[in-house]
Amino acid sequence: MFVRKAAATVARRQLSIHEYLSFNLLKEYGVKTPEGHMATTPEQAYEIAKNLPTPDCVVKAQVLAGGRGKGYFRKNGEPGLNGGVKIVYSPEDAKALADQMIGADLITKQTGEQGRPCEKVFVVERRYPRREYYFAITMERGATRFGPVLVGSASGGMNIEEVAATNPEAIIKEHVDIEAGLQIEQAKRLAAKMGFPAYSQDEAADYFMKMYKLFKEKDCSLLEINPLAEDSTGEVLAMDAKINFDSNAAYRQKDIFDLRDWRQEDEREVVAARSDLNYIGLDGNIGCLVNGAGLAMSTMDIISLHGGSPANFLDVGGGATADQVKEAFRLITSDSKVEAILVNIFGGIMRCDVIAQGIIAAAKELELKIPIVVRLQGTRVDDAKALIGQSGLKILSCDSLDEAAKMSVKMAEIVNLTKDQNFRVDFSLPI
Repeated sequence: MFVRKAAATVARRQLSIHEYLSFNLLKEYGVKTPEGHMATTPEQAYEIAKNLPTPDCVVKAQVLAGGRGKGYFRKNGEPGLNGGVKIVYSPEDAKALADQMIGADLITKQTGEQGRPCEKVFVVERRYPRREYYFAITMERGATRFGPVLVGSASGGMNIEEVAATNPEAIIKEHVDIEAGLQIEQAKRLAAKMGFPAYSQDEAADYFMKMYKLFKEKDCSLLEINPLAEDSTGEVLAMDAKINFDSNAAYRQKDIFDLRDWRQEDEREVVAARSDLNYIGLDGNIGCLVNGAGLAMSTMDIISLHGGSPANFLDVGGGATADQVKEAFRLITSDSKVEAILVNIFGGIMRCDVIAQGIIAAAKELELKIPIVVRLQGTRVDDAKALIGQSGLKILSCDSLDEAAKMSVKMAEIVNLTKDQNFRVDFSLPI
């Protein structure tokens, strides 16, 4: 059971922003959305609802996770409201719902049992769609020329992954030449294929053009509207929005990246980002410290192949310092589930002796009591092995990745076994 899919998903970091901020961007580029505003208190939600153009409104929890509508809240440790997207029929109802959402954790299929904090809600006028469509722009590597692809479907308002799995012909793609850009003929063709009626095809195509402009100018990696709807008056609107941005563009999209909500992210990932480390927490018990995303994925795969379970994806990159390695160990061991650590370093730009210095400093300063298995190859590997050998620490060195993975799985099993029997093998210093 490999974990390639999970690793591939986490290897490329992206910025996500809240829905209300995505609406602001869409409106800036001329795409119509329902009127709505963000509230951080029940009282603000009441005032917003009172001044919307429709008596009914929708209260949406602003949490960076999919499946909000099917999620549930937990407040002060107790089960709370079911559903993070609710239709209400008065300002008083909006206030009451906001009171149940704000300050609670929303648990969805994407958050895990810990959930994510809901600190604000989006109060939006209610519109009555008579047709719903799915629309997205993303980058596709499989295209003839790597570049953007427009994705559309008449099955809007549904889980698009399920639509793709059960009815793949319902998904329509329109590839864009990244140099020429999106052409109006392409946009109109997509609108027709998606099933927009003749009288609204031009409006839909115009929105496709505007959203492509936003996608390109703001360095988006995903722009998803689900649903893009035609309401009872025949007007086309973006009823929901999810926009992600390429983290490599942070230097030229400062205003966008200033919108990042750090509270919505795993605290360990936040610490890692500030130390220029790439960390993603997973559900296993073997911590992984590697240099390079590809090496991280192969390391996680081989741990799984030998019956183990990775606890994280941690890439220290090609130029890590000993202090960064020490910080990496601190992050890994902050997870109480971790019962062994596998260090897999191929020293090209990264020097193995620097990694060794970091490992030794971390083991001493953090007083690590769990087994550390190290596989080092490449630049200054002999120096690294000498440093580890002279340290007097219980660090298990292996020459092959296969051997190291087997060893880390075995060590985790020993730690787990001794823990269950109410005693522990001490893997701390010295030998």
